[in-house]
Amino acid sequence: MKHLIFLPGASGNTAFWQPLMALLPAGYSMQVIAYPEFGDAPAHPDVADFASLSRHVLGQIEQESIIIAQSMGGIFAVQAALQKPELVKGLVLIATSGGIDLSRFEIEDWRTAYKNQFLNYPDWFTAVQLDYSAQLPEIRQKVLLLWGDADPVSPVAVGQHLNRQFADSSLQIIQGGDHLFAEQHAPQAAARISEYLQHFAQRAH
Repeated sequence: MKHLIFLPGASGNTAFWQPLMALLPAGYSMQVIAYPEFGDAPAHPDVADFASLSRHVLGQIEQESIIIAQSMGGIFAVQAALQKPELVKGLVLIATSGGIDLSRFEIEDWRTAYKNQFLNYPDWFTAVQLDYSAQLPEIRQKVLLLWGDADPVSPVAVGQHLNRQFADSSLQIIQGGDHLFAEQHAPQAAARISEYLQHFAQRAH
C-alpha cells in the first residue's frame, strides 16, 4: 500500500500536514485533499453543502489508499471506508471529533470559537451532526487511533470509545498533545504512523 491520502480538519488547512508528511517513510505517494471554500481552496460549482462536500472528497479517492484524517476530516474517512472498502485499505484517525455522538463526553465546544476565527468559511462543519456509531463495527480495515492526552476538543475517552467500536483498531496516545498534535508533535505522530504502515508492507511480501 503505497498511496496515502490526507484529510484536514474543519479549518481546511492543507499545510497542517507538511511537517508530518516530511517525516513519513520514503516511497509513498501522498495526496492532500482540499475542501472548496476552506483555507486557500477556491469554491467549486458542485459543492454547496456538507453532502456535496462529502461527494467531492470521496470522488477524489480513486486508487488503493490509506487515509490519514485530522479531527472533523474523520467523517470523510469513515464514509470512505464504508462506501469504498475496495480502495480504502486502512485508516489513521487523529483526534477525531466528528461522525459520532459526543454528547456523552466532557468536551470543549469548539464550534463557537471556530465561527469566530473563520468568519468567511461555510458553516458545513459546525452545522453537521452525523452519527456513524452503528456502522463503525462494519469497518473491517485496520484502524490506527492517535490521540493527545491534553486535547479538550476530542479527549482520550473519545479515542477509547472508538477503539471499542472498530473490529481491528489500536489506540496510541501522544503525551502532551493537544488537538493539533499531528503538526506540533509531528515526530511522535510520524513514528506511530510509520509503525502502522509496516503492517501493510509486511503483508505485501
